[in-house]
Amino acid sequence: MAPHKTRIASFIGMALLAFGGTCSAADTGSHAQPWMNPRLTPDQRADLVLKAMTQDEKFRLIRVDFGDTENGHVMAPGALGSAGYGPAIARLGLPAIQESDAGLGVAKPHKLGATALPSGLATAASFDPAVARAGGAMIGGEAHSRGFNVMLAGGADLVRDPRNGRNFEYAGEDPLLAGVIVGNAIAGIQSRHVVSTIKHYAFNDLETARTTLSADIGEPAARESDLLAFEIAIATGHPGSVMCSYNRVNAVYACENDWLLNQVLKHDWHYPGFVMSDWGAVHSGAKAALAGLDQESAGETFDKEVYFDQPLRAAVASGEVPQSRIDDMARRILRSLFAAGVLDHPATQSAIDFAADRRVAQRAEEAGAVLLRNRDALLPLSAAQSVAVIGGHADKGVLTGGGSSAVQSPQGNAVPDLPPTAWPGPRIYQPSAPLAAIRQRAHGAVSYASGEDIAAAAKLAAQAKVAVVFVEQWAAESVDAPHLTLPGNQDALVEAVARANPHTVVVLENNGPVAMPWLARVGAVLEAWYPGAAGGEAIARLLYGEVDPSGRLPLTWPRDESQLPRPQIPGAALTSMGQPPQGQPAQDVDYNIEGADVGYRWYQRKHLDPLFPFGYGLTYTHFDYSGFAPRMANGKVTASFTVTNRGARAGVDVPQLYVTLPGPDEVRRLAGWCRVDLKPGQSAHLTVTADPRLLVDFDSKNRHWQQAAGDYRLQLGHSATSFQGDGKVTLAAASWAADASPAGVPQPCTASVTR
Repeated sequence: MAPHKTRIASFIGMALLAFGGTCSAADTGSHAQPWMNPRLTPDQRADLVLKAMTQDEKFRLIRVDFGDTENGHVMAPGALGSAGYGPAIARLGLPAIQESDAGLGVAKPHKLGATALPSGLATAASFDPAVARAGGAMIGGEAHSRGFNVMLAGGADLVRDPRNGRNFEYAGEDPLLAGVIVGNAIAGIQSRHVVSTIKHYAFNDLETARTTLSADIGEPAARESDLLAFEIAIATGHPGSVMCSYNRVNAVYACENDWLLNQVLKHDWHYPGFVMSDWGAVHSGAKAALAGLDQESAGETFDKEVYFDQPLRAAVASGEVPQSRIDDMARRILRSLFAAGVLDHPATQSAIDFAADRRVAQRAEEAGAVLLRNRDALLPLSAAQSVAVIGGHADKGVLTGGGSSAVQSPQGNAVPDLPPTAWPGPRIYQPSAPLAAIRQRAHGAVSYASGEDIAAAAKLAAQAKVAVVFVEQWAAESVDAPHLTLPGNQDALVEAVARANPHTVVVLENNGPVAMPWLARVGAVLEAWYPGAAGGEAIARLLYGEVDPSGRLPLTWPRDESQLPRPQIPGAALTSMGQPPQGQPAQDVDYNIEGADVGYRWYQRKHLDPLFPFGYGLTYTHFDYSGFAPRMANGKVTASFTVTNRGARAGVDVPQLYVTLPGPDEVRRLAGWCRVDLKPGQSAHLTVTADPRLLVDFDSKNRHWQQAAGDYRLQLGHSATSFQGDGKVTLAAASWAADASPAGVPQPCTASVTR
């Protein structure tokens, strides 16, 4: 048959949404406020406002106050009860700055509630930029409808350690995947006329001692790993703000790090937006301003003093800080407000369609849940089977990560008053009960046990055809887990249930990889992450095969801590969850151990066999690859191949293109991928273009990106360790200046389908 267009779930590098707003033809500004003319560029409008501003107005713009009453703080008049607030400058027509936590939904005010997206790792596991963009647009829309115009979203730090308490906010271990997913989420948020940050810049890859820890790493490794993820995300999503992090980088605090902020971000990447601090991350006035920090966040509450008021004013008066720097700080903030359409489309409190938004969250979970094990095709479940549902508060809801990003449902916390109730709690459950969703589908008997009584749970499991055990791992901002072991007696619970019933399914609700000593004795494992507002419904649909599991791991799953670059995190603890600290926190962490070889690249370099590799994920069907043909086309490295669904069910595949650069110490890198939806027996002919930013190394001596001459090995993978296609292309030497790195490809995947 002649080829025709396939149903493609998405391609990486989709065309960016335009996020600069327009308004009615009548609203074209006035002589008094010419910056209100939407026909002008954001830069022109920012310059016009700046010329009209007084010094006091500029200094008011370059700092925001805390916007909540948390822990007894006095909330600024006019604030909405969230992370940050800057009063309106009515004389200039500038609205109040209202900043909302965070990247998985509108986290505050808790009493109002909002729609929670699933974990950022779930969105990354979808390998689907469209899912990321839709999720961003959903939470951005809810923020706008709550009256917020800045959202503290866009977590792009790489997962260097699976025990990091904040991994659930991020997008995995690979810079290309993380950059594309986070960039699309940011673009979605800003499409709703809300400025999005990207955070936490940079190397905030551990939470233990995060306010003092120095992340030590050489420049080439930095530019090829975490910073590359930020660079790709910024180029993809154009965030209005970058949030600098708490930690130090090579001994210098991130928010006063000239190399990070001025040299890399603003000079090399030509970033036009503004840098805001994390809450409590400012340690100076003049030094931070000269290093590139543009706005201090809630200094009156979290810093030792408000550095961007009297101390910075004094530095300007003395000539230590030039007036031009203050003007640049204010201009950058103004430009981002205009670019996102904040003035043209003011945020006003309005009704929210929570039912529609829950469907967005549900689709994200269904696309991002990863089927890790499915022995003897135990899944999908049959409606005729009797089911014992056990553990994880599955009768009430699904777990959410803690800290500033924790989102509470409009219906409240499904399991209130669990520890910890104080920061970084409360521990929140979304009221989407897997038990109820399973009962809607099962014709056989469905029973439930909490799992607290292990013997009772095992007895219940023995009486059912299938047992589904929910296990959970709560994690949160400001703390890291000391080890990979599931908390409490959950491992013993799974062991007992599996002995009682060989048809046992384990559903994980967790921050990331955990130890699974019982893996060989259970029939199936579904990684659900933190499943979001409609998690219970999504999990049931996956278990019963109403949707095909299509997630692929965005990180490597270690067998145990000994496989990690740093087997221990000194001082890591979840004391409130019964996990005491391991020694005293360190004051530095050596990321030069793995350098740019994060995750699967570390495992290849060290010849380690993980429990599950990056990119791994099972489906209810089987895909086969053939005809792999790498070549150079129009100056780009491409690979064409055919994907065929060999199974009896429709399903989604994510073929992955890896490249190994010439040289004895190089390991493979993800360079592109497709996500394709195929019916039984259907084939798709795909062409993936390798992202040129993954074909170069950074030369810090000459300050340029270097493409080495030689043979580049290309491999077509089902994961980072399983390949069905191998070839090479030969490239000539080439270089790009540090401030002109290779551009990403606008359409990295094309496809046609034949029967």
